[in-house]
Amino acid sequence: MTSQHSPQTMKPATAAKKLGVLLEATPAEFREGVVSRADLAALQTDPPSWLNDLRRDGPHPRPVVANKLGVSISGLARAGLTEPLTTEQIEEIKTESPEWLAKERATQAEVRKETVRIKAKQAEKTAGQQD
Repeated sequence: MTSQHSPQTMKPATAAKKLGVLLEATPAEFREGVVSRADLAALQTDPPSWLNDLRRDGPHPRPVVANKLGVSISGLARAGLTEPLTTEQIEEIKTESPEWLAKERATQAEVRKETVRIKAKQAEKTAGQQD
């Protein structure tokens, strides 16, 4: 007797997050169904035009906006940017280069530098324990 394995599925919100798109901007058939792992893989390897359009033009979810601006999600919140932004709006912010953006980018650079320092220290400690 062989058992039938049902495909693993996820909620559309989870799939949208993995695809880096805003759920509310996806087509109704995507939002109203369930997404299997095979469906997600197919969307990632051969994205339909709606997915390409969303990735290119937005509106983008906060993690994508933060990444495109080179700041943290917290930095966006401190700047008062809590809504999804389009690529055009993101480019306008980059062009205007407001003071908060420079400050948040500097903060993000410091965080990255500190993360690298801590990892190097941990690697050094681990290497010392193996000797």
